[in-house]
Amino acid sequence: MATKRQQAALGLFFVTLLWGGTFVWMKQAMNSLDTEPSTYSTAGVVGAIVCFRFLIAFIALLPFSSVARTALTSKEDWKGGLILGGLMLPGFVLQMIGISSVDPSVSAFLTSLYVVFTAILSVKISDRRPTRMMIVGVGLATLGAGFIDGPPHIVWGTGELLTVACAFFFALHIIYTDRITKKLNPIAVTSTSFAVLVVGAGTIAIFYSGDIMVFESAWQDGVIIPLLCLGLFGSLACILMLNVFQKHLNPTHAAIIYSFEPVWATIYGWQQDLVPISAWLLMGLLLLLGNIIVELDESQEEPHLSDAAGPE
Repeated sequence: MATKRQQAALGLFFVTLLWGGTFVWMKQAMNSLDTEPSTYSTAGVVGAIVCFRFLIAFIALLPFSSVARTALTSKEDWKGGLILGGLMLPGFVLQMIGISSVDPSVSAFLTSLYVVFTAILSVKISDRRPTRMMIVGVGLATLGAGFIDGPPHIVWGTGELLTVACAFFFALHIIYTDRITKKLNPIAVTSTSFAVLVVGAGTIAIFYSGDIMVFESAWQDGVIIPLLCLGLFGSLACILMLNVFQKHLNPTHAAIIYSFEPVWATIYGWQQDLVPISAWLLMGLLLLLGNIIVELDESQEEPHLSDAAGPE
């Protein structure tokens, strides 16, 4: 019988399958906009899209979960949601702005640095520090994620710096998800974090565009379907599973699993003629090797305290 840790690893692997699609959906949404980025600014348009992405997820969650609705009146759940939503907000916004001005291979490599950041930050913040074998897994995962589209040709411009910043915030989110979901109900903090993201992204949209009409960007032809996919699958399904499962894993192990995202993104992008595919995709085997090493390493340890019954 699979342990909770093994079930969690499988669940988070499934999250990466969906997250890989978000690359395609974000590209499709941004490519469908013509004059909006110049009219309202790129940051304003991205804020509007992120706002509606999480509004869709928030509205879809509430009718099916009394826990999600009750959380909106809980001070503790709002505290947890404020932290998680506050860390996700700059991550998603910076990633989407950066992806409009950098090559996919560069974006994949720089975003994958959240694996390295998670390992480094875990030493200072998390109560579950990475083992030596996890450090090996971190190196393999970073190389695999970064080079699946070929050697990235990095010129340190604004897009590259924004992508590195997004990786840093994603690393913080991974670590604080581990801490918060062991104390609070995962569904509850999912609900409040979505609300924080809606308000935060909406504020960014209005601030940078200076025009409330910026929200019309989210309902242009070619944007609606990708936006629904981002909201229901990339946000609701993925973040709900992330909050439920990640507490059973070391944050560094979770980050290594998440690094599979660019592999699926490359495959999906190739199917949609958004990115070319080459033999460099085999670098994804390093991701698999890194995960196997970490899994074998963790299997030899005593079960984590989080394998015990906790809030679900």
